[in-house]
Formats: sequence, structure tokens, C-alpha cells
Amino acid sequence: MAKMLFKLGRFAGTNSKKVIVAFILLMAVLGGLIFSMGTAFQEDVSIPGTESEKAMKILAEKFTGGEQDGQVKIVFKAPDNETLDSADNKTVISELLTKIQGDGAVTSVASPYELANINPDKQIGYAVVTYNSPADNVSQESKDAVEDSLAITRNQGIETGLSGTVKFEQTEAGGGPGEIMGVILAYVILALTFASLLVAGMPILMALIGVGIGVLLILLGTNFFDISSISLTLAGMLGIAVGIDYSLFIFSRFKQQLKKGYSVQESIAIANGTAGNAVIFAGLTVIIALLGLMVVDIPFMTTMGVATAVVVLMSIIVAVVVVPAVLGLMGHRIRPEKSNRLIAMLTRANKKKASDTNAWSRFVTKKPLIVAVVGIALLAVIATPFFHLNLGLPDDGNKQYETSERQGFDLLSDAYGAGFHSTLVVIAEPVNQEAASADNLKALSETINGLDHVKSATPAMPNQTNDLFLMSVTPEDGPNAPETKDLVNEIRALSDSGNMELLVTGATAVNIDISDQIMSAMPTFAILIVAFAFVLMMVVFRSILVPLKAVLGFVLSIGATLGFTVFIVQDGNFLDVFGFPGSSAILFLLPVLCIGILFGLSMDYEVFLVSRMREEFAHTGDAKKAIHAGLKENGAVVTAAGLIMISVFSGFIFSHDPTIKQMGLALAVGVLFDAFVVRLAIVPAVMTLLGKSAWYFPKWLDRILPNFDIEGETIMKEYSKQGGETGSLGTPMLNRKIL
Repeated sequence: MAKMLFKLGRFAGTNSKKVIVAFILLMAVLGGLIFSMGTAFQEDVSIPGTESEKAMKILAEKFTGGEQDGQVKIVFKAPDNETLDSADNKTVISELLTKIQGDGAVTSVASPYELANINPDKQIGYAVVTYNSPADNVSQESKDAVEDSLAITRNQGIETGLSGTVKFEQTEAGGGPGEIMGVILAYVILALTFASLLVAGMPILMALIGVGIGVLLILLGTNFFDISSISLTLAGMLGIAVGIDYSLFIFSRFKQQLKKGYSVQESIAIANGTAGNAVIFAGLTVIIALLGLMVVDIPFMTTMGVATAVVVLMSIIVAVVVVPAVLGLMGHRIRPEKSNRLIAMLTRANKKKASDTNAWSRFVTKKPLIVAVVGIALLAVIATPFFHLNLGLPDDGNKQYETSERQGFDLLSDAYGAGFHSTLVVIAEPVNQEAASADNLKALSETINGLDHVKSATPAMPNQTNDLFLMSVTPEDGPNAPETKDLVNEIRALSDSGNMELLVTGATAVNIDISDQIMSAMPTFAILIVAFAFVLMMVVFRSILVPLKAVLGFVLSIGATLGFTVFIVQDGNFLDVFGFPGSSAILFLLPVLCIGILFGLSMDYEVFLVSRMREEFAHTGDAKKAIHAGLKENGAVVTAAGLIMISVFSGFIFSHDPTIKQMGLALAVGVLFDAFVVRLAIVPAVMTLLGKSAWYFPKWLDRILPNFDIEGETIMKEYSKQGGETGSLGTPMLNRKIL
């Protein structure tokens, strides 16, 4: 692999314009295809085979109107000291509804007066607008018509919000101010790292190219596969972060080679054959982790993992193809002798101490037990909230206060209680004709009404063939409340009575089914990830204890990540600091996403840091000196890469979308814990305590396992044989037949 990448870097560096034009043409072709075919995102989060999904199908097939058309609830609250049924307020509301009814896509409009749903104090009520298509197919033009009409009532002092199955605030696809801020912070870090404003922009540009091509492929893929819009956001978030990091590694190695005296073209080829090899290893690790989401067996999460993996793959390709091409054009402008401020600050040596150490490496190796205990204890304490994790689906109550949907959610909660948003649909199927008697159906309704946390339950209504019956149950609590989840399980348990099979669907029922599926699959997923990491690290580092320490460190960091997220988002601490409008359940897909993504990133940091330690130990046999070398030389790269990741992920915390905010927070703190607490503190401390035993590896195992040349050592060894470590030989190295 290293030799192939060397040749690829040489080709791209000497054919820069051709390579760059080829990628521009690729983007143009993809853009043209998308322009002609359009996009078709699918937002279905159901799981085939679950009870809630089965109930939805029965509802659509067996009940009149079961295939629901899109509906919008327009919620009104009268001004203070007025009622909603006053003549003036009726006139204004009628004007608004008449305007909306002018939309040809609207099939019916029912006012709160027709529906008789005004609450007892006559302050709040809602109208229902029904469209001629399912909610996901309602056009943006129709949505805009509704939102524009709200000014009619709002200008008269009537609070007006929105609810219903038609969604107005879609998941953001990126490009918000927070994301831009994250990229700007990454640029500042790169400027300090390279001591050059021009060079600092190159990794960001390369990342944007990789993400751009990957996103275009995802958009094109929506025409052939069921892909949710949140896949685009996750792919962009991770793609920008890894794209910058992967380009950073190659740019850094290129600059190192220039400093050693190699020519621009030699430096490009060597950088691609060494750092490029590590980039491919790191990227494939992330891709494998993302594809591991298939284990969860939830279709939309599988496509999310595949879509994100596509963007990571494009980031890898850009790093090892386009980056060498760009260096071929502008490599002569990079001055290797210029001071690297960030690296110098992080790796500065004390003149009174050994020049191959820095302050942090000396501190860690001097007090390893204290560093290890404090680091492990810190992460363990932060992880404790994880044990009361409550998974849920995002709803309008998690949105920012200024959105129309959040305002509608709050008004409906005030008028009808939190359970209004968690209505359950119960389908009863009698086991025989006798079980379908009026007395049995009445008893069923009374039984459900008598359950804890039930506000009301409608009588059972038959379908046209009288073989199925439908009930609507309104809980007392919200859709993500534990009490509502318990209620769903209690209703389902009534099937055990023997004369009725009860199927429950609705947002809370879907939430329970998805959460149960994820929680049952998560141990298998985590074990596979950890086992893969252990075997991979064992092959790379030729050690038993080093990979064991690596995976245990990952367990600590993922536990702390989820614990911290629960502490903030679910428990409601420091919400204002992170811009959350209120506490909420943890996004149901967050745990497995964090495990998959942070696993890939943590193994990247482990490889970049410990590979240098292994190299030094192989040369000197001095375990402590190896730790100093790893922290001094590669610790700074891990620091810069970690800071860039944190900057990019933190930018998404400023999103208005609660789903994206949670993802941004979890990934940002996950990188913080793994890169800075685990990899830069706990890992070297534990390795100091282990000493030479850290590198013990049975000879029989060494013989049967393959060797991976992660950092392209074969290239440098062959270079050394033919002229040493500098490029000052008479014959240009690129012309020698070493490959």
C-alpha cells in the first residue's frame, strides 16, 4: 500500500492541473445529474417487524382514512382578558383560514369553533388544515402560505403557533453560522500549526472538496435508496472534521520532508506514501465503524452509516490524490524553516532537561500513577449519569422558543396537557366473534381508562368489516416521559387476557420499539467494535497490553461522553451555556452513533501517538524514552487534530435543530475526553507503569499475524539504504528504482 501511494503521490504531484480538473469535472457531472433528477429524502423512522409498524400498516389498510393525509394544526390563544370565541377574534381567525383555504392543495379547513375544541377557559383552540397528500409530500409553497398567513392573527394580538404531521422546521443540512464558526476556529488552529495563512486554508479547502463530492453522491443516492435528511448533516459534520485532519497529516509530513532537504516532488511522494498510508488506515477504521451500524438492524440507521461512510471515503481519496496535486502547484510556497508556533509551544523542550522530552511527557512519566488514577476517576464520575439514560424521539417541544412549532406545542400543552402530544392509537383484534361483544369492548375501554397515567380513552370503534376496533388513548404525560412508556407496555400486556390482541402505535410506541431495538443491539455492536479494535491494535503494535489499554480507554471515553450528554441534555444542567431551550430525552440514535464515530477517531489518535512510541522502543529498547518520543513528536499532532475536531463539532451545538445540537455536543466532548484525557494522559501514564512489559508479544502469535506498514516505514528504509535520510544526493530520488 505504501509503495502504491508513493507512486500515486508522485503522479498527482507532477500532473497537478490534470488531477484538479478531473475532480472539478466529477463535481460538475454529479451536480448536473442531481439537477436533472432532483432529490427525494425519506424521513421514515419505523422499524419493519415491530408492533408499532405492524399497527401502522393495519391502520392504513383496514380503517377508512387510515392512510393519513398531511394535517396542520393552527393553534390560537386569545389576548389577555379576551376569549377566543369573541366576535372580533372569530372574524380574524376566519380571515386567516379563508386565506389558507385558497391553496389548491388544501382539501378541508376546520375551525376551532366547528371542532368545538376550545379549552374550558376559552383562551386556546386549534384549527385543522388537511392536504391532498401525505405530510412528507406537502410542498414548500403550501407551507410558506400557512406561515405567511400567521401574521393576520398575530398582528391582532392572538398568539398563533403550528403543530400537526406536516413539519415546517426541517433538519438543517449544514451551512449554519455555528458550523461556519467551527470551521473558522479550525482555520485559526491550522494557521498556528503551519505559521502560514495560505497553507492553513488548504486542509479546509480539501475537506470541503471531499465533503462536496460525498454530499453530491448522497443527494444522487436519494433517488435510489431511502435516505433521511439527517444523514446529510451527520455526513457533513464528520466529513469536514476528518477531511481537515487527514489533509493536515499529509501537509505536516510534506513540510517535515522539505525541512530534511528533499525536493518538493520528493516530499510529496514520501508524504503520500507515509502519512497517506496512515490516513487510509484511519479512514478505513472510521468507515468500518460506520458500516457496523448495520448490526443495529434499523434500516434508516444503516443508510445513515453507509451515507456517512461515503463522505469519509471521498475525504480519504481527496487527501491522497487532490492534496498531492495541490502541493505540486503550491508546494514551493511552503517554507519549512518557518517556526511552527503551535507545535513549538506544545513540544518545547527544557534546555536543562533532555532535548527529546517536553514538560508534559516528563510530568506524566514522573507521576504516572497519579495521572492514571485521576484521569480514570474523572471519566468514571462523568460517566455515572449514563445509567439513567432515557432515549426518545425529538418533538416540537425540543425546538427553540421562537419557532412557530414550539409555540404551538406549548400552547397545546397549556390547554390540554402534555399528554395531548403523546396520543396512542390502540387496535384491538378479538380472538373470536364472542370476544367482539359490546360488553367486552366496553370493559376494554374501562380497563384502559383505569390504568395509571391515562387521561382519557375513547370507546372502541369498529372498521367496516367489524373485525378490528380502534381506540384513541390520551396519556397524562408527554411522549418521552417514562410514565407514558410504562403505559404503552401496560396496554400491550393486556393482550395476555386472552380475548383481545392489542397493538399500540403512535410516537411513543414507535419510540419504545426503536429504543428497545437499539438497546438490545448496542451490546453486540459495542462488543464487535471493541473486539475489532483489539485485534487491529494487536496486529499494528505487536503487543497484548497496548491494545487492551486502547480499548479500555475507549470504553472510558464513550461512557464519559454519554454520561456528560445525559447530565446536560436530559438532566437539564447548564442548558443556557450550550443553548438548549430545555431538558429532553437523549436522541435514540445517539449512543450507537457515538460508539461508531468515536471508535474510529479514538483508534486514529491511538495509532498516531503509539506508533511513534513503538518505533522508538524498537530502536532503543527503552520504554520510557519511547513514551517521551511519542508525546513530544506526535502528541502535538494529536492535539492539533483533536482541537480541529472539537472546533468543527462544537459549531453544530449552535444549530437551532435539537437533533443536531445533541450530536454536536456529544461528538465534541467525546473527542475532548478521548484525545486529551485518554490518549494524551491515561495512555502514556499506564504505559509508564507497564514499562517494557507493555510491548510483550508471544513469538508464536508474532509469526502468524500479518504485518501492517501503517506509517510507510518500508519506503524510508529503502531510502536510507540508497542515500540516507536527506534528499541531497546527486541523483533525484524519484528517478531511482526503489519502488
